[in-house]
Amino acid sequence: MPTRQAQAAPGARAVARYVRLSATKARRVVNLVRGLPAKEALTVLQFAPQSASEPVYKVLASAIANAENNERLDPDALLVSAAYVDEGPTMKRFRPRAQGRAYRIRKRTCHITIEVEAVQPKVRPKKTVAKAAPAKAAPAPADETAASAEAEAKPAKKTAAKKAAAPMAEASETKPAKKTAAKKAAPKAEETE
Repeated sequence: MPTRQAQAAPGARAVARYVRLSATKARRVVNLVRGLPAKEALTVLQFAPQSASEPVYKVLASAIANAENNERLDPDALLVSAAYVDEGPTMKRFRPRAQGRAYRIRKRTCHITIEVEAVQPKVRPKKTVAKAAPAKAAPAPADETAASAEAEAKPAKKTAAKKAAAPMAEASETKPAKKTAAKKAAPKAEETE
C-alpha cells in the first residue's frame, strides 16, 4: 500500500556542524528564537548577550538566504519552525597539575540546525450581516393582555412619582448654591471696604 506524504509548508534549513561551543550553552540561545518570525529572531539574536548568539545568528541568516535563493520564498514571510542543537564530538585534552597529576579538559562541540518555513498571512473572512426579517407578533390570549397592560401601567406610576420628586430636588439644589454665592460675595465686600 503506498504511503501518503503530508505536504509540508515550503521552507529551507541550514546546519552548522562542529561549532566549538557547548550544546547546553547553544540551546539557551536557540530556545529564544524558536517559533518567532525570522526577521524578529535575527533582531533578538543580534542583541542577545550570550556568546552563543553569534553562531546561531549566522545559521539563521544562512537558512533565510537558502529560503530566499533556493526556494524563491519571501524572507519577510518566514517563521523559525524548528531549531535544535545536537552534541558533537568532544575533544579530550589534559592539563598538568601539581604532584604529577593530570586533569582532563573537555573541548565540546555541537551541531546547530535551524529550519524556516513560509507562512501565509492569516486573512480573516469578511463578516456577512444577514438582515433579520421583522418578527410577527402573535395575538396574545385575553388573560395575558390584561396582565401586560397592568405591567405597563406600573412603570407609568413610578415615572409620575419621579417627576413629582424632581422639582423638589431641583429646589433643594438651588438654595445651597445661593448661600455659597452669598458667602463668596460677603468676603469680597469686606476686602473692598
